[in-house]
Amino acid sequence: MRPSGRNLSEMRPVSIETGYTKHAEGSCLISIGATRVICTATIEDRVPPFIKGSGLGWVTAEYGMLPRATNTRMRREAASGKQGGRTVEIQRLIGRSLRAGVDRVALGERQITVDCDVIQADGGTRCASITGGWVALRLAVNKLMKAGDVISDPLVDPVAAVSCGIYAGQPVLDLDYPEDSEAGVDGNFIMTASGQLIEVQMSAEGSTYSRAQMNELLDLAEKGVSELVAAQKAATA
Repeated sequence: MRPSGRNLSEMRPVSIETGYTKHAEGSCLISIGATRVICTATIEDRVPPFIKGSGLGWVTAEYGMLPRATNTRMRREAASGKQGGRTVEIQRLIGRSLRAGVDRVALGERQITVDCDVIQADGGTRCASITGGWVALRLAVNKLMKAGDVISDPLVDPVAAVSCGIYAGQPVLDLDYPEDSEAGVDGNFIMTASGQLIEVQMSAEGSTYSRAQMNELLDLAEKGVSELVAAQKAATA
C-alpha cells in the first residue's frame, strides 16, 4: 500500500493555472499533488555568444526553491554567493529537455528563458518544472506567432516528465516525498508527447534493479507522461 493510498499506476492530481504572473510572456502555476512550481517564460532578442549569427534560437532554464518550500527552512543560495550543485544540475536538465521539443531554426535568433521557482516541494520538483516549463514556453511562443515574429510553429512536440520508482518492492508512478525518501530505486523520465525519450535518470537508492523492472517503470512513465501532456494541451487550448 502506498502512503497516499494511490494505486501503483496512479498519478497525483494535476492542475495547471496559466497566466499566473502579469509580466512574463508565458506563465503558469503547476500543481502535482502538494508540489507546486511557478514557471515563467521570457523572450529576449538575443542569444548566447556561441550561437550568435547562426540563425538559431536558444531555450534555457533557471531553477530555484523558496526557503520554506520544504519542511524546514533552507538558506537562500544567494546568501552563500553561488548556486548549489543540485540546482545547477536540475536547471541544465530542464533546459536541455525543453530544447529537445524545439525547432531552433524556426524559433529564429532569439532566446527564451524559462524560470522555475518551487514554492512547495513534495517530491518530483524537477519533473513538475519541466512539465510546467513547457506550458510557459508554449504560451510565450503563441505570442510570437500571433505577432507574426515567427513564420512556423517552432514547438514540434510537447515535452513532459514524471518520476517512477520501486517502493516497498513494487514499481510505482509519480513518487511523492514519503515514497521518494524511502524508494529502493528512483527514476525520472523525460519524454515527448509522441513517446520519444529525451532523458532517463535511474539510480539504485537502496537496491539494484533488473531489466524487467526498468521496463515496468518505463511503461508507467509512458502512462504518466501521456496524462501530463493531456493536461498541458487542456491548459493551453
